[in-house]
Amino acid sequence: MEILWNTLKQGLKDYCEKNGFQKVVLGLSGGLDSAVCAVLAADVLGSENVTALMMKTKFTSDLSLEIAREIAIKNNLDYHEIDIDPLFEHETDLLKNAFKEDVKSITQENLQARIRGQILMAWSNQFGGLVLACSNKSEALTGYCTLYGDTCGGLAPIGGVYKTTIFKLAKWRNTLGKVLPDKVITRAPSAELALGQKDENSLPPYPVLDAILIELFDNQKNVDETVQKGFDKQTVQKVQHLIDHSTFKRKQMAEIIKI
Repeated sequence: MEILWNTLKQGLKDYCEKNGFQKVVLGLSGGLDSAVCAVLAADVLGSENVTALMMKTKFTSDLSLEIAREIAIKNNLDYHEIDIDPLFEHETDLLKNAFKEDVKSITQENLQARIRGQILMAWSNQFGGLVLACSNKSEALTGYCTLYGDTCGGLAPIGGVYKTTIFKLAKWRNTLGKVLPDKVITRAPSAELALGQKDENSLPPYPVLDAILIELFDNQKNVDETVQKGFDKQTVQKVQHLIDHSTFKRKQMAEIIKI
């Protein structure tokens, strides 16, 4: 994990230097991915050069707010909370009038992510700083992300790292100093774009998903070859379908740090 962390640090440092950025801005959601990105950026650039925006809605849990605040305090981040519900409600009403029908739930979910992306880019325009996209490799390969939303940014520091590795990386980084609360590592991953939403409502459990992705994507195995490794055929077929049908998203995502 130390080699991986140092590789990510060097990649972020080089990218910022080559593009003339001394600071970064990111959305701090209360989830693990954005937390790891924030700590990584603070390690590289210094905490005073990391702006973290908690852009909450009615779906944001108290736990997420608690975690985001704790991470900001532990790492001395430039932290701000913004209630985006008024903008979300306004845009939902606008779309309802334009569509002449109720706005679909998936449209509302993605709208929240895109409002956050809009604010991050506006913050960058106003105050400077590279916007970091906090998606991981598992999300990118399966399309479990919102184009022009949480994929928004100039660089995706952990975009080449699987979710299961992110958990290990977070635990390892804490051995150097408790920069991440345990609850951000142990909580069930969720985008919190709807009530009761959990990643595993849409995806296989990450240990299973990542193992399948490694076979299908990294090792370039087909479905049958992957099933022979002992995976459920229906699950493998679903993951292959997700990979195939999210190619258009990956072509528009921020650059990743190569591992």
